[in-house]
Amino acid sequence: MIVGSNLEKVLRSGQFAVTGELGPPKSADPKVIRHKAGLLKGYVDAVNITDNQTAIVRMSSISAGVLAMEAGIEPVIQMTCRDRNRLAIQADLLGASALGLKNLLCLTGDHQSFGNHPQAKGVFDIDSIQLIKIVKDMRDEKKFQCGEDMPVEPRFLIGCASNPFADPFPFRAVRLGKKVAAGADFTQTQIVYNVEKFAQFMEMVRRLGLHKKVFILAGVSPIKSVGAARYMKTRVPGMDVPDWVVERMAGVPKEDAKKEGIRICVDIIKQVKQIEGVAGIHIMAIEWEDAVAEIVEAAGLLPRPKIEDLQAVSAMSE
Repeated sequence: MIVGSNLEKVLRSGQFAVTGELGPPKSADPKVIRHKAGLLKGYVDAVNITDNQTAIVRMSSISAGVLAMEAGIEPVIQMTCRDRNRLAIQADLLGASALGLKNLLCLTGDHQSFGNHPQAKGVFDIDSIQLIKIVKDMRDEKKFQCGEDMPVEPRFLIGCASNPFADPFPFRAVRLGKKVAAGADFTQTQIVYNVEKFAQFMEMVRRLGLHKKVFILAGVSPIKSVGAARYMKTRVPGMDVPDWVVERMAGVPKEDAKKEGIRICVDIIKQVKQIEGVAGIHIMAIEWEDAVAEIVEAAGLLPRPKIEDLQAVSAMSE
């Protein structure tokens, strides 16, 4: 099904897609969204709006998504299963679609014990794979999860997350395959620093034929300091940070660390772009949105496709 989002048009046109990430504020201030959207506009094809990331209370992803859309940048709203049961999830999906939001990233969600309300009760009525299936059935079959019909369906390009580096490694592509079978149209991966291992993951993906069924956006992120590199290497589960990354960050003066972190990110983008089956990148630079323009330009990914040109491509392909 064609949903008509800008991100979908870029992906279907075969052009290398670029998405970013925008963290809503821990307040009701809409100016934060507008400011960050201004930093990203023209440099990404769409921007993820996180949903209470790391289980910390923030502005709703749906309302922040509408503000971003009004600021001229296309949102990908994230939805987690941590905070809602299937009733609330389906209600929010209907509301988000009615407001004009067209891209959705389905996530299970970080456990509430990691956030600022550890005493909160996690819902987890369903997981991300079940959520993907619910969204697909609502979109393509016009059916609620209970089987009841609906007159007007929500239309989303359905996304999921994937981690090429988590254990057990041989089953990472298989897990992505389950999400694709449930209905995922695109996936954004965990941050890639170990390009060699990511290439092995993509080889498994190609063996399963998944690269022809789902658009794969490789996650990338600039590093601000050698301390951040060491923390990700030793303290963040599911991350794979090779020694060379830490050594490069340690080998520059402190005042040049951010520039080096951006250069590493650009180098990785150029490498993953050459891997068969990679349809784009997802730049995760939360609270460092002003680095995205420099990264995209240095990686040779400008100018981004214009919406009117994509509409022409879409019209020819229909």
